[in-house]
Amino acid sequence: MAPPIVLPETFARAVAGLRSTAPRDEIRLEEVTAPQRLAPYAFALSGSVLRDGEEVASGRLILLHDPAGHEAWNGVLRLVTYVTAELESDLAADPLLPTVAWTWLTDGLTGQGAEYRAIGGTVTQTTSTRFGDLAGPPATADLELRASWTPVDDDLGAHLRGWCAMLASTAGLPPPGVTALPEHRPAGAA
Repeated sequence: MAPPIVLPETFARAVAGLRSTAPRDEIRLEEVTAPQRLAPYAFALSGSVLRDGEEVASGRLILLHDPAGHEAWNGVLRLVTYVTAELESDLAADPLLPTVAWTWLTDGLTGQGAEYRAIGGTVTQTTSTRFGDLAGPPATADLELRASWTPVDDDLGAHLRGWCAMLASTAGLPPPGVTALPEHRPAGAA
């Protein structure tokens, strides 16, 4: 029988902080297999936002730990994320969308009190129109956000709450405690 693997204390505390943080009701989190070649220790969560029973945004949050540190990280822990959501095609054409999507991440982290450094990433907006045998619904648009940052300490609860806030914004959910107004339709409209 192999001896149990002893995890570094910093990594164990960071994982415990992620596991103990509960998201808002519309967000479902589950532990998934983490990439093994990015750092000596890794942990990953998958998140999805449900609205009216349908997934409207999804993402992954990956925790990397290298006890020796990593120069580019400016620390021993690194959080990496990938988030994607389908958008209305007119919204995807907005030239300000990448800047707004980036602030969903930074405002989410800051709003939850998550301290970080060495943040970087990309926001990609795409539209797709189907033709020929693939013809179908109207054009679709997608938003992808890829980012990474170094938490200042190993208490990652605020980082997960900030990431969930960004995921909710990406999905178009109102802030917690705010009820979205139903769309107004003129009398007689279907």
